[in-house]
Amino acid sequence: MNDDAHTANARPAPRAALPLAAFTLSRNAHGRLVLTFADGTVHESITPVRAFPIAAPDEGLSIVGTDGHELVWVDRMTQLDAAALRLIEEELEAREFVPTIEKIVAVSSFSTPSTWDVVTDRGTAKLVLKAEEDIRRLGGRTRLLIAANDGLQFRVPDTTALDKHSRKLLERFL
Repeated sequence: MNDDAHTANARPAPRAALPLAAFTLSRNAHGRLVLTFADGTVHESITPVRAFPIAAPDEGLSIVGTDGHELVWVDRMTQLDAAALRLIEEELEAREFVPTIEKIVAVSSFSTPSTWDVVTDRGTAKLVLKAEEDIRRLGGRTRLLIAANDGLQFRVPDTTALDKHSRKLLERFL
């Protein structure tokens, strides 16, 4: 096999993260995120996308251009400077609305469908649980993701951190 044939069949090199000093983030006059590389190249209206928004929200962040192509890969959000991290978190918060359930106040019925009154980190809410299968365990026994009938997702990061009344109501559905 000649070198040209070997090169044509070779796999591309793994993607390497850019040095974080190689770019800055800011907002333009319209409030959209702007990525500026050290060489002066500017990309407007970029979109941050988490690789694993539920399972590992602080690991794996892609900054994507308007054409859908990745411009920057960040291994860990903690690698970003404080200003860039604040901008990224603001943008992600606007796009990823997954309230955290802090307390289950009441459930209408212990069979499904049932209406739940909950307190979340975003305020009080009512959700309708269509089926028990809409409660998914994530990476262990105590982390849950609950899908309401309207498509909204609610998270419970640790069932053992809920108050006794909330745990008792939740256990009826697990």
